Amino acid sequence: HVKPPRLPPGQKAKPLLMVHGWPGSFYEFYKILPLLTDPAGRGLGDQTVFEVICPSIPGYGFSEAPHKQGFNVREAARVFCKLMERLGFQEFYAQGGDLGHRISTLMAQMKPQSVKGLHLNFYPLVRGGLRVLLSLLFGAHLPRLVGLTKEDARRVFPYFEKNVYAVLRETGYFHIQATKPDTVGCALNDSPVGLAAYILEKFSTWTDPTFRDLDDGGLERKFSLDDLLTNVMIYWVTGSIVPSMRFYKENIATDYDKKTLDARIGVYVPTGLAAFPNEILHTPQLWAQEKYKNIVTYSYMPRGGHFAALEEPELLAEDIRHFIATVEQK
Repeated sequence: HVKPPRLPPGQKAKPLLMVHGWPGSFYEFYKILPLLTDPAGRGLGDQTVFEVICPSIPGYGFSEAPHKQGFNVREAARVFCKLMERLGFQEFYAQGGDLGHRISTLMAQMKPQSVKGLHLNFYPLVRGGLRVLLSLLFGAHLPRLVGLTKEDARRVFPYFEKNVYAVLRETGYFHIQATKPDTVGCALNDSPVGLAAYILEKFSTWTDPTFRDLDDGGLERKFSLDDLLTNVMIYWVTGSIVPSMRFYKENIATDYDKKTLDARIGVYVPTGLAAFPNEILHTPQLWAQEKYKNIVTYSYMPRGGHFAALEEPELLAEDIRHFIATVEQK
């Protein structure tokens, strides 16, 4: 919980909840925090100042793991709604990527009267309608005819290469964690080198898929080893890799069951989407509108991947600020 060290005269800090994912932690936001809470101190002038809350998902880092089965993203969303209420915030903004996008989206569905706006840097399409089907059939050659931009077409097509084969290459971990998390989790808890290898591999290929072919994984091209090892150590010293992986198993049974209420209703709070070019999947605004019904900003980011807050904090902070300014003007 970071409060602003200074406020311009007559300005109040805007509360912002930021939710991490796996295999990240609250430390992902370390570099973006000063840009949001103290823009004047960073030479950004008298811009909007935020009071930022970055909780750990229960079972991650220093947040105690659930003691009972059934703790999934919906339960985490309820916990974080209650957290913000107890901190005294009747209204706030929410931001998330990876699993954080699921939690913050659910918060916007549960408490739309409290979540003034929702900003996401990861928002994969779970289900699509006729518009999505038509865009897949004709989007590669006639993108504008089916509601896509040229940039969408460049990022999405060829579809099977970028959305099927690429995902299969990167989601072996998902199947393990969604079915038998304790098997590999206990082994990782016993080996710091194994834990580092398992986590850092994601910080390589999810940052830029071309890093897969580099001898060193390109890890130091976007991050410092100190930052990477700090994140690994949060998992190591807390022994939280097993409960963090169990979180996938708790979600798999309900996330892909279309009978759940949140899967059948849209998100109507003002939403801002940041599309980073090296994200695992690109979701055009047309597709995102199947779920998010009130998109007020959609940004094609010039660079960056999955761990945007740690990799490109300036770009993400600028887009968050632009989104919230747009919401406040309405």
